[in-house]
Amino acid sequence: MITTTYKANTRQFHKYTGILMLSAWGFAMVIASFLFLWLGYRIDEYMGTTPNFMFGLFFLAIFICVMRLYQEAKQRMKEL
Repeated sequence: MITTTYKANTRQFHKYTGILMLSAWGFAMVIASFLFLWLGYRIDEYMGTTPNFMFGLFFLAIFICVMRLYQEAKQRMKEL
C-alpha cells in the first residue's frame, strides 16, 4: 500500500521536472548575466574601454548557460 502510493506520487511529480529544470536554468542565466555584466562594467571602468568587456562577458555568460542547458537536456534525453 505504501509503495503504491509512493510510486503514484513520484509519477505525479515527475512530469514537473522539466518545468523546474527550465526555471532553475532561467534563474541561473539571469544571475550569471547580471554578474558578468557588472564585472565587465568594472573592468571597463578600470581600463577605460567603454563597453568592450561589459558586452563580451555578458554574451559569454549567456553562451555558457545555454551550452550547459543543452548538455543537461541531452543527458536527460539519453536517460529516457
